[in-house]
Amino acid sequence: MSTLKTVVFLGSARNVVPAWGGDRRLGDRVLGYVVNALRGRTDVKHDVTVYDPLEVFGEGGALSSSGGELQTPQFMLGDPPAAMVAMKETIAAADCYVIVTPEYNHSIPPALSSMMGHFGGSNYSCKASGIVTYSPGPFGGARGAVALRPFLSELGCLPVSKLVCLANPTSMFDEDGSVIDPEARMLGQLPGMLDQLEWMATAMKNHRELVGTF
Repeated sequence: MSTLKTVVFLGSARNVVPAWGGDRRLGDRVLGYVVNALRGRTDVKHDVTVYDPLEVFGEGGALSSSGGELQTPQFMLGDPPAAMVAMKETIAAADCYVIVTPEYNHSIPPALSSMMGHFGGSNYSCKASGIVTYSPGPFGGARGAVALRPFLSELGCLPVSKLVCLANPTSMFDEDGSVIDPEARMLGQLPGMLDQLEWMATAMKNHRELVGTF
């Protein structure tokens, strides 16, 4: 069985329960579901690393010295902090990326664009990516997925064609990401996207090993 080094970026930095109730961060359920699915794949093994903006930008985090406002990208620092260097090296060594995110104002959450944008495109280049969005409403964050396509393409990690857009995740997943109803129609999206991601990531990995990158 082949192994892919897979980095999962969580897009939401939400840390408060809404006034109307519900989860502090809905994405934790979706993240758990996606990570469980990656680790349960049978044709390809995924060596998974998760980057959460609450941790990355929090006290002692890899990007805490720069902050969510992206004061100092890694590639502009002569002597970046060790944790930032380690994050850069993990991203550069990855074979593919999965983005798990809500949409903010019909676009990309600022925490996500900042977190990924701290590192130059050469770290992402010639690799594959997959998009998973969610929302409590009926569209499942699809407008955020549309905004992510050019962003990821510009970084060089080309998104596969299949999208995963999950509406009302609380009806599908427990807090740890366990599936509540295995027959839920929307659960059919992720396996197909991961099939594409594994095919494309493996092909691009093989070609990088053969001819390098550009």
